Amino acid sequence: MSCFCLMKGKPKTKQEQSSILALETSFTVNEVEALLDLFKKLSSSIIDDGCIHKEEFQLALFRNKSKQNLLASRVFDMFDIKRNGVIEFGEFVRSLSIFHPKTSEEKKIEFAFKLFDLGKTGYIEHSELKEMVLATLTESEVTVTEDIVESIVEKTMEEVDSKGDGKIDMEEWKEYAAKNPSLLKIMTLPYLKDITMAFPSFVLHTEVED
Repeated sequence: MSCFCLMKGKPKTKQEQSSILALETSFTVNEVEALLDLFKKLSSSIIDDGCIHKEEFQLALFRNKSKQNLLASRVFDMFDIKRNGVIEFGEFVRSLSIFHPKTSEEKKIEFAFKLFDLGKTGYIEHSELKEMVLATLTESEVTVTEDIVESIVEKTMEEVDSKGDGKIDMEEWKEYAAKNPSLLKIMTLPYLKDITMAFPSFVLHTEVED
């Protein structure tokens, strides 16, 4: 299996593939080609088959292929557009483009909403928000009591759930994002504007620790 093919039909040259992805994303052709080098490195860190597997994704983020984290798992699932258990190059570029500084706020807000909508119901429930808060705190190695976590979730639900129906819909999420620019800030990776110059260190941790 190869994950470099972008579409069915006549095989495309590397230049054609890069041009197609550049048209569909916020990246330039040169940036897409730089991302291909990064993709090849990540996709061969454990299984050299031209695809990024979940273990390789976790290894790139945490330097530990076995570490389980809901946040990383959700991001992987969002990148895996075809739902075939791996991230192909086209998926990698299109999904990473969401975090590009030039990508519209609307797309960033929508991506963040889907990230929290664990059940894919079109709403963010209290339990889903709590799971994501716990995952974020765990990854940040912050230890807090159950009461504090519940307090954070309750306060957030109270602030965002303007309709008072116990769940957050897309309209409420957009209103919340407009009042809280920090949400969009974490959905933007400034270095993506300069991807041809240097790769971020956190995605180059591809050696398994002893």
